[in-house]
Amino acid sequence: MMNSMLSQILDQNARARLNNLALVKPEKATKVEQMLVTMAQKGQIAERMTEAQLVEVLGKISETSQKTKVKFERRRVMDSDSD
Repeated sequence: MMNSMLSQILDQNARARLNNLALVKPEKATKVEQMLVTMAQKGQIAERMTEAQLVEVLGKISETSQKTKVKFERRRVMDSDSD
């Protein structure tokens, strides 16, 4: 059902780009697919999206996603320098 909805929403080039994204980042592609279906159900998409329009949507999603930062704090149990 999702594939049939997406084929109605996206043109061939945009669908190919979304499939390429799904190979690299499947979780992001799933998020975009769900967002596009929701937008279509609400009537926010009037005509088929082109590849350029899909790139704009992907750019907006990338801007809003948070960057993950990992900080390592090492414990000093037996630090010989403190003696």
